[in-house]
Amino acid sequence: MPLAPDLQPLLDAVNDPGARPMHEGTPQQAREVIGMTEQLRRPDQAVTGVEVVPDEVAGRPARVYRPEGASGPMPTVLFLHGGGFVVGDLDTHDALCRLIARECWTTVVALDYPLAPEHPFPAAPESAVAAMREVAERRESFGGDDRLAVAGDSAGANLSAVVAQQCRVLASDLGLQAQLLIYPVVDPYGDYASREENGSGYFLDLPSMAWFQGHYAGEASPETRRDVRMAPLLGDLAGVAPAVVVTAELDPLRDEGEAYAAALAEAGVRVDAQRYDGQVHGFANFDFLAESSRAAILDFLTRFRALLHG
Repeated sequence: MPLAPDLQPLLDAVNDPGARPMHEGTPQQAREVIGMTEQLRRPDQAVTGVEVVPDEVAGRPARVYRPEGASGPMPTVLFLHGGGFVVGDLDTHDALCRLIARECWTTVVALDYPLAPEHPFPAAPESAVAAMREVAERRESFGGDDRLAVAGDSAGANLSAVVAQQCRVLASDLGLQAQLLIYPVVDPYGDYASREENGSGYFLDLPSMAWFQGHYAGEASPETRRDVRMAPLLGDLAGVAPAVVVTAELDPLRDEGEAYAAALAEAGVRVDAQRYDGQVHGFANFDFLAESSRAAILDFLTRFRALLHG
């Protein structure tokens, strides 16, 4: 399918010849640009119906989201944001966390994990696994019951996949019930057709991917490239939590995400794999920019809710 028409204005702005590509700037400059996106949201586009409380988890800033008026225990979801391990924070993904809490009727604990290049691999996955341990220990204080899950987009989905694999071998009381992986990075050094098909002009491009990975892993050794915390697709998937795996048709990461879904199924894991036609990488943050993206978001959240509460 072609690009969803309501995404064209966004891509026109991103691809404007006068716009400076992210990979030509510094990490701090990229963080400032990404941080400006939410400033485009009008007051009437705010995601309401959610209570938000600041917190700290595993020594890192965090936010706890619960649906307004919620009573009684509910599932608890650790959320890990995207941004190539270099950009993104609690603010950039605030709306998505609110949507998950409200639409999935769950508590969401969002973690501000350490970013590269200041904190290169494996700082992020170590932080994510430590956070999952603490969330499991504190779930009653968050208003949660025995249902635990992990969710993330892009780089955050990579970390979520790592957490799901690690939790399988931790104490039984840390077992996860579900995982939501939104256009995950699961094999960064792999070779996939979608990278060439969608590697330019669709929001995330190949030079930016290389820029992110360079800051995160540097000149990665062969051992680092094969580390399952770097490339979860290379890990043992048997016994991990059931998953909703989301991909976008026009995303360079599409094929590796779908390869991960297939590998999960091959390992006997229950998986709901959904490709959203006409969508690009990052669409989970475009609920206020494009109705097509919002419809896709609500669809995959309905699927995740069914997994959490089923």
